[in-house]
Amino acid sequence: MDRRKLIVSGLAAAGSAGLASCATAQPAPQGTTQGGPPPEQDPNFPVEAQQAATYSRDEIVRDVSDFLGVTAEAAGGAIERVFAENGSPTGYIAGEEGSAAISIGARYGRGLLYMKNRQTQEVFWQGPSIGWDLGANASRVFTLCYNLHYPDAIYQRFPGVEGSAYLVGGLGVNYQKASDIILAPIRAGVGLRLGANIGYLAYSRQRNLFPF
Repeated sequence: MDRRKLIVSGLAAAGSAGLASCATAQPAPQGTTQGGPPPEQDPNFPVEAQQAATYSRDEIVRDVSDFLGVTAEAAGGAIERVFAENGSPTGYIAGEEGSAAISIGARYGRGLLYMKNRQTQEVFWQGPSIGWDLGANASRVFTLCYNLHYPDAIYQRFPGVEGSAYLVGGLGVNYQKASDIILAPIRAGVGLRLGANIGYLAYSRQRNLFPF
């Protein structure tokens, strides 16, 4: 009889311990799974909410060389400096533009914005310039985009960064900045037209004839 009572008491104690363990267990937060990947790595996570992937130096050198029609050495020299100052870009704009100035001028352009895992978007830009340059030209421009994680963020006004214009291997580079987004347009054979970069460019979804 004593032996039977001991067995029954042991079973009752084991059952109580199991109930207490279940009562203290916490459910996984909604939208996550225990031991699973974070939401950003979930293939069903919206693309718009993910951080933009970056382009490597080799990818950009190849694309700049092909698009601007320059040697890989010339493209590499300009890209090396831009990468050293800003790192890897999250996108780029490949397009064409025309500009003219007699101290005060205007610049108009059109291109396509490329970002990894994002849809390609058409972009227009226009803006005034004030400087010491004189003349007119039409050229291709390859613009590196930094800290641009969503394509629609490009549609705003980007002032030029004073003192940032320079020439490397026949390629002209200057910086534009709005908030934490930095743009680095690269142009081939700009000559004295590099002075037109003092001013700003407004990027838009449609062509605007008024540059201001």
